[in-house]
Amino acid sequence: MFFRKVLILLFGASALALDSANKDLVVTSADRSIDLASQLAKINTKLTFTNGGQGTVKSIHYTVDPSVADKVAFIGATVGGNERTYLRVTETKIDEPKNLRAWRIELKKELSPGATQTLEVEVFLSKAINLYPSEIAQKEKQLVIFSGNHYVFLPYKVKSQTTKVTLASTSIEQYSKLKPTSQSDKSITYGPYTDIGPFSNDEMTVHFENNNPFLVVSRMERIIELSMWGNIAIEESLDVRHAGAKLKGTFSRYEYQKDNSGLSSVKSFKTVLPASATDVYYRDDIGNISTSALRVLDEAVELEIRPRFPLFGGWKTHYVIGYNVPSYEYLFSKGDEYILNMRLLDHIFDDMIVEEFSVKIILPEGSVVGKLNTPYPMKREKDTKHYTYLDTKGRPVINIRSIQELTEKHIQDFQLEFQFPKFSMFQEPLLLIGAYFIFFLLAIIYVRLDFAIKTKVQIRS
Repeated sequence: MFFRKVLILLFGASALALDSANKDLVVTSADRSIDLASQLAKINTKLTFTNGGQGTVKSIHYTVDPSVADKVAFIGATVGGNERTYLRVTETKIDEPKNLRAWRIELKKELSPGATQTLEVEVFLSKAINLYPSEIAQKEKQLVIFSGNHYVFLPYKVKSQTTKVTLASTSIEQYSKLKPTSQSDKSITYGPYTDIGPFSNDEMTVHFENNNPFLVVSRMERIIELSMWGNIAIEESLDVRHAGAKLKGTFSRYEYQKDNSGLSSVKSFKTVLPASATDVYYRDDIGNISTSALRVLDEAVELEIRPRFPLFGGWKTHYVIGYNVPSYEYLFSKGDEYILNMRLLDHIFDDMIVEEFSVKIILPEGSVVGKLNTPYPMKREKDTKHYTYLDTKGRPVINIRSIQELTEKHIQDFQLEFQFPKFSMFQEPLLLIGAYFIFFLLAIIYVRLDFAIKTKVQIRS
């Protein structure tokens, strides 16, 4: 009992342990760019580290300003020039300041004493661009405000840093001016700032016009049904809303068509499907939407989705997309062992945000489900069964859902291992053959038997 308590304390202590940032590291230069041209705040920071200590460094810590830490939808790190190598990024917390959200980036090569290394960190912030005002009339422009930090918020001393902010338009209401600051067309440049201490903070605000689509997928369900006869059927059910400034007052179709008002409204958007997609359909609760347009490109199939009505701020729509793709592009086998490798999430529209996302993977009847690998953490729920034509035991269904908001950076592949005996492919044809055989056999018996109650009597004269 004593040893059990000791083990519990040890494991509990390790679970609560916090990382410590290496104080021997110094950032010699930090070049940051903030792209605010869409509904996502895309931050790319090029960092050059110098190891001023005596030991080697295997990893560095990256932090963001606490005011936007809960809005981080994606973070990734790369090293190298044209041939970039993605580094492993793990979320953690550091002890100073206490419980600050941080990410540990494992370096490709250990940083020896006195050596330098340059890497790039890309961060996507979701819902960090706020609407100001939150309601606008049909003819008004959409104004937004972004609040951030003039400095790169890092646990290391930064010798020199600059920040370039790119906006959606040249119409700027106001912006903070921490000298040196310059503005040209759609961009604002802050810095260079020198000798900035760790975790320095100075509020930066930019109030500007942004009429680009603020479309958000409130809920999305993706169904992937695999057939061993060479086809994969995919169907996506989506609830989409316009998360921009809400429409104040009534909507006038006449003014909308006459004056081309409603600059921030969404008339249509483009969804990109795989190049091998066939039998594409797009419908809503009423039926097929004929105003949609399909364009076949060399590397993709482009579907222009045009809802039955333009989407203003606060408005919603629901629709379903379905298509087929050949299984040989995504299914790999060795004997009775199979691996399904395809995208977990596909392109819906540019600069997308997906709040709730679930996937159902339907395997053929007789399959034994194996290991599932997802490119990012997903919650796997209890497997279920799906019944369709000629099924006896049901088809296994793997159910997973996201635990975070997703962006275009989450368009990555998953791998699902399963076993499928090849003789199971003949189950349904044999059932059909047996059914037809029994039917014809009964038909033969029926026509050859006489079910009459009375027999005919011949009268002789």
